[in-house]
Amino acid sequence: MPKLKTLLAPPLPAIVALGLLLAGVMQAAHAQGLPTFEVVAKDGRLTPETIEVPAGKRIKLTIKNEGRGPIEFENLDLRVEKVLAPGASSFVVTPPLRPGAHTFIDEFHPETGKMQLIAK
Repeated sequence: MPKLKTLLAPPLPAIVALGLLLAGVMQAAHAQGLPTFEVVAKDGRLTPETIEVPAGKRIKLTIKNEGRGPIEFENLDLRVEKVLAPGASSFVVTPPLRPGAHTFIDEFHPETGKMQLIAK
């Protein structure tokens, strides 16, 4: 009788890969219905510098790196972080935002790469 380990070994990586793919697809599908705002990073600057967003709601930020170097877009309080190579685009989804200002930075350019979400 074949060992269980031998029977599971070949399909296990495929099962894990399928699970990861489905998780990513589900997250992307869920993010489609969220209020969406665009942020552009270019040469150490984040544009726009201020975005008004609804308080108490999750939001989706699409990020485009149009600069010549990598960026690390983040807000540690919200546990949001995304690293993008030059020319890359991606998105992050925030947790529901408390009213007030939430500062995001480009960790590679912390002095000039700043923007604020103003949740109202």
